[in-house]
Amino acid sequence: MKLTQAFYHRDTRLVAQALLGKYLVRFQDGLPLVVRIQETEAYIGRMDKACHAYNYRRTPRTETLFAPPGTAYIYLIYGMYHCLNFVTEPEGEPCAVLIRGGQPRGSLSFLARNRYGVGWEQLSAYQRKNFLNGPGKLCQALALTRAENGCSLLGDSLFVCDRLEDLGLTTPPEDLRPFSIVAGPRVGIDYAEEAVDFPWRYLIGP
Repeated sequence: MKLTQAFYHRDTRLVAQALLGKYLVRFQDGLPLVVRIQETEAYIGRMDKACHAYNYRRTPRTETLFAPPGTAYIYLIYGMYHCLNFVTEPEGEPCAVLIRGGQPRGSLSFLARNRYGVGWEQLSAYQRKNFLNGPGKLCQALALTRAENGCSLLGDSLFVCDRLEDLGLTTPPEDLRPFSIVAGPRVGIDYAEEAVDFPWRYLIGP
């Protein structure tokens, strides 16, 4: 079942944890590119110096963070890598969850061609291991750019769902196993003073 707006209209840290194990779906040329969400980070503008809209700072870049919950916020870092975030909490509260990493689950060859220009079977063991372990890699595999910034996650082109069966796919056994959630400091925010130590990075644990 596709996640509703009510799912995103909650505390950002809860949403970041609840997204783990769910399936991010991006339709490209009529095919579902599917990634199981494995790693997230929470950003809360009203109190978080690592958030682009800390202290309610509004700029052309951050405007999407003030959109209704369930909106995609996509920005560019280092002039070359896109990062996908899900806007959370009530409209006007600049909060979001960064999707940091995942596991490929649907249309693997399309995902691989977006990332490396070759099919899945042609990837090396190293390429497969490091396929989606970073927000820029994930956006590249899903062909997401600033063009999708502001898009609703409640539509049919980009959304999150609970079950692969809703897409006509089969859930692999490893996805059915219970998992723990590992929390720790976020990555790459050395500038954020006390927010550096907030344990708002969440990963699927053993």
